[in-house]
Amino acid sequence: MKDMLAMILAGGQGSRLGPLTKKLAKPAVPFGGKYRIIDFVLSNCANSGIRKVAVLTQYQPLILNEHIGNGSPWDLNGRDSGVSILQPFASATEEKWFKGTAHAIYQNLPYIESTNVDYVLILSGDHVYKMNYEKMLAYHKEKNASLTIAVIEVPWEEASRFGIMNTDENMMITEFAEKPEKPESNLASMGIYIFSYKELKKYLTLKDVNGDGMIDFGQDVIPIMIENQETVVAYPFTGYWKDVGTIDSLWESNMDLIDPDSELNIQDQSWRIYSVNHTMPPQYITSEAKVRDSLIVEGCIVRGDVDHSVLSMGVKIGKGSVVKDSIIMSNTVIGDNCVVNKALIGENVIIADGQTIGDGETIEVVAESSVVGGNL
Repeated sequence: MKDMLAMILAGGQGSRLGPLTKKLAKPAVPFGGKYRIIDFVLSNCANSGIRKVAVLTQYQPLILNEHIGNGSPWDLNGRDSGVSILQPFASATEEKWFKGTAHAIYQNLPYIESTNVDYVLILSGDHVYKMNYEKMLAYHKEKNASLTIAVIEVPWEEASRFGIMNTDENMMITEFAEKPEKPESNLASMGIYIFSYKELKKYLTLKDVNGDGMIDFGQDVIPIMIENQETVVAYPFTGYWKDVGTIDSLWESNMDLIDPDSELNIQDQSWRIYSVNHTMPPQYITSEAKVRDSLIVEGCIVRGDVDHSVLSMGVKIGKGSVVKDSIIMSNTVIGDNCVVNKALIGENVIIADGQTIGDGETIEVVAESSVVGGNL
């Protein structure tokens, strides 16, 4: 894997996550009690033996940059490994804000050139899944491909959210449409690409039909490569994968962690999900508390009832309170005699005594650092 560089696109604003990303890049959103979303793709890199990783940030990068640090939680700080944070910059002749996925990689071609790799793995920093990229690279080499795209079958009703493709019997991609209104297939791009570097550089430096630069992989680069009859192949993936770009999908994927039969098995010691260790004290659950089918991590104090929920680090639940089907992010304090039912509560929220949040039907979202009700 020394001949492949991973480039993680982590600069998205995540506007569909509403108040959760007003001050936070989407890949840095807390997930599963003790992780952030980007931990999954970084752990995939570590477990796949990838030693060179770059993270491209843009929107609200501070917390994300602090979280990644020198890459030590993912063993990316060794002599033969490293993680680089790449941000847009301005030159004397042009602004360098990233305009799209392909444009972000194009702006960093000098960095890629300096790593002296033959293959470039391009990843999204806001997807939750486990994948061995080493197997995907072997497939790419076996097919002698210019570009390999990881694909998964999605429900037909969701297909218009993705890049959709048709393939022949050899998994060669014959058609590709980015977020089509009327999809002809449910075979979706996972936003995971392996390019042979020579072809990547060639196509990123081309102009599109309007004479503009290449902005997006799905809109610009992939269609032209298919039109030019390059070897563009699909790599079929089976297993758990979710784009957690909406409130519904973020809530659902957290709930999936509670299911002991979920394909996203975070208990699997052969493919561990790594993150920053905050060294919090042990959880404390009082005698009057009742906890069922929930994930409760370090630093939590529970005096009420918690049912089918995820409690992040440092959460406090007061006496007589009931938390059900909810995700409570770090350092939130819920007072006494509250009801939280199917909610997604941001970090550092204070909920006063006797408050009710959520009706158990739709997902109620509370932004980070909010105060709900009077003083505790």
